Order: sequence, then C-alpha cells, then structure tokens
Amino acid sequence: MIEMTMKFLQINILRKLWLLVLAIPLVGCISSQPFPQGVVLTPPTPTPVMRAPKVGQEWVYQVRNIFNQEILDVVTEKVVSVGKEIRIARTGLKAGPLDDEIQSPWGHVIQDPHWKPTQKFEQAIPLWPEQLVPGWSGFYRTRYQVPGYPDSSYYWGLNIKAIEWERITVPAGSFAVLHYQSEAPYFESNDLFRLANYRLDDYWLSPEIGRWVIRRDYGRYITAGVYWSNAYWEDYLQWELISWK
Repeated sequence: MIEMTMKFLQINILRKLWLLVLAIPLVGCISSQPFPQGVVLTPPTPTPVMRAPKVGQEWVYQVRNIFNQEILDVVTEKVVSVGKEIRIARTGLKAGPLDDEIQSPWGHVIQDPHWKPTQKFEQAIPLWPEQLVPGWSGFYRTRYQVPGYPDSSYYWGLNIKAIEWERITVPAGSFAVLHYQSEAPYFESNDLFRLANYRLDDYWLSPEIGRWVIRRDYGRYITAGVYWSNAYWEDYLQWELISWK
C-alpha cells in the first residue's frame, strides 16, 4: 500500500511539472543549431511502400555531436533475422557491440536501443507514421522495461507527426524522404531522480532503403531544484547514412 501511494504521488508530481514544460519553448533553446535542409517535394502518388526486411540488409551511419560537429562513432545496423520478430544487430566502430533493435511486426518496435538505457515495450509501437502522408499524426501509449530489470515498468507516451516529403543529400547519396517527428513530451524515466523528461526525434525516412537517412534527436530532463531553463541534456545527436545495401 505504501509503495502504491508513493507511486501515485510521484505521477502527480510529474504531471504538475509537465505543465511547466508546456509553458517553456524548449526548441527555442536550440534553434541556433544547424538543421538538415532538403528540397520540398510534392507528395508522391501513389504513396511509396517501405522496403520489406530481408536478412543481410545493412545501413551504416556516422553519429555526430550537434554541439561541436564531432563524429562520435560509425554504427552499422544489419538485419540478422526475419520472422515473427525482425532483429537488427548493431555495432559501433568505437563502441563495439550494441543492443539489438527488435521490430514485431515490421515498422513497429518492441525493443528500442537508440536511447540509454534500451527500452523494451509491453506493446509494440510504430517507428514511423502508419501513413506516409504529410499531416498524418498519431499518439501511442504503453509501458516499457529496461532489459535485465523485469520487476519494474515505466509509462511511455509518443506523438508521431508526418511533416513533408523532401529530397535530401547525405554521404550515401540523394533520397526522396518523408520528414517526420516523434515526440515523447511526458514519460517516466527508470532514473527516479529525474522528475520530468522530454525527447524529440526528427527523421528523414526513405522507403527505398527501408530506414531513415538522417535521424536527429535530443532529450532533456530535470531533477529536484533544477528548472527547465537549466535542464540537463541527455544527448543531441545526428545520424547520417554513409552506405546501405
């Protein structure tokens, strides 16, 4: 009973703190940072279909720190199994083996390793818009666990919004892509010292390759006594495709 009461109080505190988040334009704090520029395209007709997964498909990304443009690592993501679950093995040139990404079905993630710690969702949620059409949006809620700690779970809520079709150029070439955003404006962290959390991911998704050619993401959080004007950064990274097959 005590544990349930504490959990209830914690959720109420987080909700109240989130009201403060809405009043502060977080994006304004980072608007001076460079942003990928593409050429806006007329939405294609018919709408492209995402390439189906096959064992051996591979995407290689350079991971850049947006603040100082430093290349932190080169990460290879490779489809290693296809079936009830699609498993994508990941390896960093510097970091070595990384946690796998698991989708089930294709386009719906059940284990997402892109943030730390890795999240294992109770119900799979979309990785990209269910309709590749500008203006489409959806909201999803579930709970997640941290692998290795099955006794605890945490609330996760996600907004996905399709913005526009663009043609964008990266080291791997030029691609027609759908620019969309995934926003987690209120979620529970496994770190109980974090009182409120925010994440935003921009993607430039290429149906041709079955994956994004750019992913740009940042996360911020506050602890006791810290205001959003001084919120801590989780990461502020950009992933650029340098090769694929």
